[in-house]
Amino acid sequence: MSHLKRPVALTRAGMVAERVLRAFWPLWCVVALGFAPLIAGWQDRLPVEAFWAWAVLAILGAVAGLGWGLWRFRWPSRGDALDRLDRSLPGRPVSALRDAQATGRGDMGSEALWAAHQARMRARSENAPPARPNLRLAARDPFGLRYIALLFLLTALMFGSVWRLGSVTSLTPGGGTTLAQGPVWEGWIEPPAHTGAPVLYLADQPPGPLSVPIGSTITVQLYGEIGALTLAETVSGRTGELPAASEPRQSFEVVRDGRIEIDGPGGAAWHVEVIPDMAPQVSVAGPMDTTGPGQMALPFRAFDDHGVVSGTATIARDTGAVERDHGLATEPDPRPALTVDLPVPFTGDRAEFEEILAGEFSEHPFANMPVRITLEVTDAAGQSGASEPYPTTLPGRRFFQPMARVVAEQRRDLLWSRDNSARVVDLLRAVSHRPQEVFPNQTTYLRLRVALRRLDTLRRAPGGLSQAAQEEIAKALWDLAVQLEDGTLADARERLRRAQERLAQAMRDGASPDEIAELMDELRAATDDYLRMLAENAEPGESGLDEPQTGSGESMQVTPDELQALMDRIQELMEEGRMAEAAELMEQLNRMMENLQVAQGEGGNGPRTPGQQSMQDLQDSLRDQQDLSDEAFRDLQDRFNGRDPGQRQGQSRGQSRGQSGQPPGEGQPDGAAPPSPGDERSLADRQRALREELDRQRGALPRLDGEAAERAGEALDRAGRAMDGAEEALRRDDLAGAIDRQAEATEALRGAARELGEALARGDAEESDRPGDGDQRGAGAGQRDPLGRDTAERGGSGSDDTMLDGTDPARRAEELLGEIRRRAAERERPRAERDYLERLLDLF
Repeated sequence: MSHLKRPVALTRAGMVAERVLRAFWPLWCVVALGFAPLIAGWQDRLPVEAFWAWAVLAILGAVAGLGWGLWRFRWPSRGDALDRLDRSLPGRPVSALRDAQATGRGDMGSEALWAAHQARMRARSENAPPARPNLRLAARDPFGLRYIALLFLLTALMFGSVWRLGSVTSLTPGGGTTLAQGPVWEGWIEPPAHTGAPVLYLADQPPGPLSVPIGSTITVQLYGEIGALTLAETVSGRTGELPAASEPRQSFEVVRDGRIEIDGPGGAAWHVEVIPDMAPQVSVAGPMDTTGPGQMALPFRAFDDHGVVSGTATIARDTGAVERDHGLATEPDPRPALTVDLPVPFTGDRAEFEEILAGEFSEHPFANMPVRITLEVTDAAGQSGASEPYPTTLPGRRFFQPMARVVAEQRRDLLWSRDNSARVVDLLRAVSHRPQEVFPNQTTYLRLRVALRRLDTLRRAPGGLSQAAQEEIAKALWDLAVQLEDGTLADARERLRRAQERLAQAMRDGASPDEIAELMDELRAATDDYLRMLAENAEPGESGLDEPQTGSGESMQVTPDELQALMDRIQELMEEGRMAEAAELMEQLNRMMENLQVAQGEGGNGPRTPGQQSMQDLQDSLRDQQDLSDEAFRDLQDRFNGRDPGQRQGQSRGQSRGQSGQPPGEGQPDGAAPPSPGDERSLADRQRALREELDRQRGALPRLDGEAAERAGEALDRAGRAMDGAEEALRRDDLAGAIDRQAEATEALRGAARELGEALARGDAEESDRPGDGDQRGAGAGQRDPLGRDTAERGGSGSDDTMLDGTDPARRAEELLGEIRRRAAERERPRAERDYLERLLDLF
């Protein structure tokens, strides 16, 4: 078996390594744990007694580990290696080669079979790899102590130095003789991190004055025999219990000028001069400016020798500068100052910078009042610097609509002092005595009534008006003032007209790109407000946008996205200097906005689905509730004016169904006919009938899934409860309370109609995605495809109408082809547009 010499030798070496590792791994752990603290320099920090105790324990542990290893270690023999190698090979060929034939000797067949078997085993053992040693120690070290020792040793090597083992000699008898051989001390001066100054090594600093930032940390390490070197310093100002001058390691902070001296062989001395850290400074850099309605912009300047970290602005009410008249004559409630963060540069140098404090505080109680603004900045050392109080008037929103101005003023008085609550209630009731003269619509008056009733109730509660209730009423009055100022459709249309005029003037004057962008943003905002107000003022059940007055007398659909695309094109043409084309598109946009109206959501004469019928019934109930609320409101006015409400009841009661356009009796429960003109039933009875009609509609609703359907059901529940409350108030002859409950019912019905429409639309969308439903769903009346073509009678997209208004189709096609060729030849057009035009030419 000479061919097995090499694998047997390697297998034997692996077994030696395996047995050495298993026998002596405790010794290695003890050695690693013993040397790790020495490499890390613990001997320079611990007392001498602790070091020697550690050394004794390490030596005893090493001796024990060595004895354990010698007792456990056994040198592997060649037979052991052969057996390990044989067990690592399939079929154990080595044992087969060492065996002898036991039976069949002298039989030629048996001997030939045995020879073949021996040859096969020899072939299998040739080029046999050595057996791999098993170096796993998990079974013998289940707690992973070897890894802990290795971790300690590697950490010490990373953060320490092997050369620190030499300092152990200074702790042995006679170790102090090395003092005469060179420097036996070290020192560092570490300035504060925010200064950005480098660390100074004391051994490299020549004797003389040293200038260091205040707050720097000085660390001195003394080596050798204890007492051979001592440290004296006067820069830290330390008092009380101080470490000994011969302490091997000392660290202190520089707080004043002084001296550092290391006394002994090779010592040195320095005079330290402290560089003070100046406190940051901040000041107002210019007058306050208003960048928009209620928005302030206050420039300020801040600087510090090492950089400002943060800052705040404190806005305090200047009570002494307030004109104390009317509602402000009352002593104000204590209110904390408003504190906001100052903008600080994210990157770059913060040693000196200028920024602008911007904010919008229109809803804050300090708005439009004298205030004092104090700026304060802080540096990394924790020092602060403040500016002189800047007296000014905090910008706030100005209201120009008379009733909106009154509501905003009373809101201010209420926030000034809760004692003004009774005065606010009386004044707002007085100015709203004739609501038809001061309110643009009934909704705003009802919102004021609800707020006043809530305020009157809260102020009469035990303990008076709380601060939370004060904030609640102030929020309601603010929303009402904003709605009075901006909420009418006429105001939105006027803002849109002004934005269009300014943009047209800019076209004529050749405005700059920045001016064009600003004016287009203004136009977009005015258009969005107008579309939103147009939708809010629409009748219930109306949705979408139509532009009427086309050539064929039919309406053409237009979406907000199409309007935005048209405005984007206008801006692009203006920036390219093509003012004539931009003016043409601008005129088209003006005509479109003048003719814009909300499109009817229910069209055609086809049969209604259950969902459409439920929506129509709900809209009818909403109109009936509004009519009933209007009549209660008129009765309340007649009562204030001394007239008999019964004189007018026969002229207005029960007209809601006739105005809704629904045939009498449709949608009513059996045996309940709708009120007709001349119906003399009381308002409470009609409110009850409307409540019963709502219950019937609730039961007839189609089964819908989704969050919108759940919200619609909750809104109907709220409407029913509000109607019950209105009926009870009417029976008590409390018209004011009934109007409040009716307003809640109206809002709940609006929400229910909105959520029901969303649920129905979602259900239609899900059904339209199912195969085979397109034809049936396309046959609905009044539906149009994305191009605005009517699909009511054809069940699909397309149009049989002539769209060229009498123009020859061949001539029109030639004109379009020529226009495409002309635009494709204009090299100044964007590459993407020219590629698209070229694809059109290739196609046609």
